Amino acid sequence: MDDHAPRERPRDRRGGPRRTLARLLDEHPRGVRVTAVVTAIALLAGGAVAAGAITTPGEPTVSTSSPTDSPRATPEPTADDTPTAAPDVAPTSPTPTATPTAAPVRSCSVAAAAADPRLAQFEGTVVDAATGEVLFDRDGSTPARTGSVLKTLTSAVALAVLGPDHRLTTRVTGDVGSGAIALVGGGDATLSAVPSGGSVYAGAPTLADLAAQVKTRLGDAPVSRITLDATYWSQADEWDPSWKRSEQTIGYHSEVTALMVDGDRADPAAQTSPRSTDPVARAGDAFRAALVSAGVAGADTAAMSQGASSSATVLGEVASQPVSTLISQLLPTSDNTLAEMLARTSSRASGADGSSASLTPLYRSVLSSTYGLDTSTTTIIDGSGLSENDAVPSTVVARLMIAVADRRDGLGVVYDALPISGRTGTLASRFTGDNAVAAGSVHAKTGWIDTAYTLAGSIDSADGTRLAFAFYAIGDVRDDARAALDTLTAAVYRCGTDLSGE
Repeated sequence: MDDHAPRERPRDRRGGPRRTLARLLDEHPRGVRVTAVVTAIALLAGGAVAAGAITTPGEPTVSTSSPTDSPRATPEPTADDTPTAAPDVAPTSPTPTATPTAAPVRSCSVAAAAADPRLAQFEGTVVDAATGEVLFDRDGSTPARTGSVLKTLTSAVALAVLGPDHRLTTRVTGDVGSGAIALVGGGDATLSAVPSGGSVYAGAPTLADLAAQVKTRLGDAPVSRITLDATYWSQADEWDPSWKRSEQTIGYHSEVTALMVDGDRADPAAQTSPRSTDPVARAGDAFRAALVSAGVAGADTAAMSQGASSSATVLGEVASQPVSTLISQLLPTSDNTLAEMLARTSSRASGADGSSASLTPLYRSVLSSTYGLDTSTTTIIDGSGLSENDAVPSTVVARLMIAVADRRDGLGVVYDALPISGRTGTLASRFTGDNAVAAGSVHAKTGWIDTAYTLAGSIDSADGTRLAFAFYAIGDVRDDARAALDTLTAAVYRCGTDLSGE
């Protein structure tokens, strides 16, 4: 029921009474009725009827919304004003407006831990592994040196290019009766000069097996010349200028040649052992000794040289463990030589030349096409991360770690091989004291060169949220940067999904 009685309608300027609705309906019954119906529907859709407003062509608007409202005069319709029938068109409902979802308010800050001066120039990214949301970022888009964290990218590239079941092969070629044989390297640094079980690489192929195959093929035919073929890739860049020679003399890294034995270690059973300045020659000496032990005639006095094999006839062949196993050997111990071998053989398998210069385009292409990463600003000098000139944004590494933690695209091999905080590998003795709260909950790769300490992987946080992260401490850093990285990571563990970006 209306709250207001109808008011007397005003007269127009000519003094005559205005037409009433009834009169208008009498004179123009069809047009007005149609127009009125359409108008009513439109008003219903817009909510005007609910507000108490009714509008008819030629009539003033009457509202019951306020006692002070008054109708407005409208000129009397003329012949030109005569309403016409509206087209039979269905009314359009208003488009609903989506209610914005409130962003979660996160209050757990790790800003103090990230500002620790022991981290020097700090860069880092933390991402929610389930949603992909970046929860924390400090210059995460800036490419920077990664240290051995780069080995996770090398492993991902090898899995994509070579496949988890691929094996690296070493062959002996030569024509029976010619007296000439060649030991042909295929990038397998695990080939061992010691009996099975004596190498740092479990399950490695041996020169003894290879020499026995050669003896079987040659019989009593003597060998007069042995060629050492390391031409699978060029030896011109076997040592990058940005690497420190101390890595070689202390025993962390060998020169990058396609033919070597035991990672060129002086002690095949020791992870850290001095390396030589000529891995190919060392492999040749060990091969000669294996031939002599196998009873190959003339092996002890045969001339030896380095170069390309002249025969395609295979006299013997041995293969490494599968790539998946090699990854499980290189990541926990951060084996530089094995990482370089996988990088260079991946290059060759992709159709490139195995050179250091081929690695940037290879990694950019594979990491983008296979894992969906934006690698446009990534620079790769080596497969190990030893170079200060490697440059990868922390956000790229963190997003790769999401795929690793989710075991996508075969990357479960990498996840299973990552060191675990306070438990295994290079993290076995870390995350102590207050940081022990995160022991067993961080699967991550460590990195260290003279100007950077790094850590990247995934965190199963205290509230059950899985977070992927990459942290770089760059510049004038000391050994205590490790503890600072652990403290920051433990702080992120405590925060979980409540981690604030501030």
